Amino acid sequence: MSQTLQTTTATSARDRAQAWLADFEAALTARDANRAAGLFATTSFWRDLVAFTWNLKTVENRDGVADLLRATMDAADAREFRVTEEPAESDGIVEAWFGFETAAGRGEGHLRLTDEGAWTLLTALQELTGFEEPSGHRRPMGAEHGVDPDRRTWREARDAELAELGDSRQPYVLVVGGGQGGIALGARLRQLGVGHLVVDQHERPGDQWRGRYKSLCLHDPVWYDHLPYLDFPRNWPVFAPKDKIADWLEMYTKVMEINYWGSTRCTSATFDDRTQEWTVELDRGGTPITVRPKHLVLATGVSGKPNVPEFPGQDRFRGEQHHSSRHPGPDAYRGRRAVVIGSNNSAFDICAALWEVGAEVTMVQRSSTHISKSDSLRELSLGPLYSEEAVAAGMTTQKADMTFASMPYRIMPRFQKPAVEAMKERDADFYARLAEAGFLHDFGDDDSGLFMKYLRRGSGYYIDVGAAELITDGRVGLAHGQVAELTEDSVVLADGTELPADLVVYATGYGSMNGWAADLIDQDVADKVGKVWGLGSDTTKDPGPWEGEQRNMWKPTRQENLWFHGGNLHQSRHYSLYLALQLKARAEGVPTPVYGIPEVHHTS
Repeated sequence: MSQTLQTTTATSARDRAQAWLADFEAALTARDANRAAGLFATTSFWRDLVAFTWNLKTVENRDGVADLLRATMDAADAREFRVTEEPAESDGIVEAWFGFETAAGRGEGHLRLTDEGAWTLLTALQELTGFEEPSGHRRPMGAEHGVDPDRRTWREARDAELAELGDSRQPYVLVVGGGQGGIALGARLRQLGVGHLVVDQHERPGDQWRGRYKSLCLHDPVWYDHLPYLDFPRNWPVFAPKDKIADWLEMYTKVMEINYWGSTRCTSATFDDRTQEWTVELDRGGTPITVRPKHLVLATGVSGKPNVPEFPGQDRFRGEQHHSSRHPGPDAYRGRRAVVIGSNNSAFDICAALWEVGAEVTMVQRSSTHISKSDSLRELSLGPLYSEEAVAAGMTTQKADMTFASMPYRIMPRFQKPAVEAMKERDADFYARLAEAGFLHDFGDDDSGLFMKYLRRGSGYYIDVGAAELITDGRVGLAHGQVAELTEDSVVLADGTELPADLVVYATGYGSMNGWAADLIDQDVADKVGKVWGLGSDTTKDPGPWEGEQRNMWKPTRQENLWFHGGNLHQSRHYSLYLALQLKARAEGVPTPVYGIPEVHHTS
């Protein structure tokens, strides 16, 4: 392509994008929802992260756009829409990044524009006007020049702050759970100046990782897993082992000045509708403490309570049995007979670790599972956004996260399927060997692969870092079906197959996160909130109705002042910003009229 034609195409794409944004802003200024909706394609999607809705909300088609705008236009008062970098055009679709302002703050967005109008629109609040983070040119001085007879060192001030928490000063936000989710949110709240306390039953940050089986490592690559504000070093391994991650989380908690209490267990929480305040009872190393935060965040991960199945005969089984979350590692089971029930990430990791120490291992596959080879997933799916090549091409973590966020969940399979097809071709021999070994494999209900399986329910997949070879070559046994009972020394399947066992590991997943709300608060609140996680896609393990966003995650719930936060490292990093902005706005009295809290659907 000639330079002249390249310039003409770029100019045309910029003109089209800027013209659309100008027309959209004019319609908003005129408070004409129907006119604004007419700028969207007949089939279209608008995903808003807090900017207009004070919610995480996706609406579809012109009717959905018009409804959102009629409810939010006045309060949002969005304006100053402008293209922020050179748009791109491919296959008739213009893609443009843009900035804008609202009554509350400043946002960034992404537009996919066709000849018919906007196909996808992302609007995301990035900061609150007047309450910006003290970073960049706003960074604090640190040193206080001059003389002050009452001067306190940084260490003295920090110690005093921690000592006052729960005593003379109450946290505005109490975060229950000190894994990557709670720590990422704590860092965001700290930077925004929101009084917070993160509590965890483990002694130190990262102990959740330290306490897991010794072969555990990240299955996602390093570029996908940074925490807010502080990237991993450039020499960090692509797949970090668990203890290295644990040390990083402990260090991160300290340097980001997160208010963190370890060895602290929450025993109960109640909400006062009159005072709009929680009363939370804590046990801190044997000392009872009562705290009264305005907001309570359950940051216990994407998973809820462990699903520990009940089978006849568990009480008479003479060996050891435990859920995968309690698996101590393989060393005590050298030369023993182990049965691992399940075929997910934990099941494969545990099978591999047990086989390495000489255990006789059998995996029981109860339902079809998707496997992606780690290298293929990294290179074919994540690579364009999260890789060394992407970084070299100028892709920042922020831009990668926003690009990912710009894909509405309804059409995300369309973006995932090409990578899945490429994996099928690249790893055809691998999948053939899985089939020959009898492993029940799938690529998801609609061939959209691992990410959609994770987003829909968070289960039914494995990112292969080598353990699948133990199945394909028979070094780890494979059985199929449901468990009928346990005898004194075996697992018996429904078809009568008997698997001798000294150890049974239940790699049987987790329930909904609202199980934690039932334990900590009460069942009525858990029922009021409803299911947590999943899109309502009406696919396996993710029953409808369609919600278009993760149920109850990172956004207001039907229980006032109760929030859920978590997910993998990528989600903990990215969505902690939007949750922190919602909490900061409430702390500062910024109006936060919420659009689109869904009805509760009690699904299993």
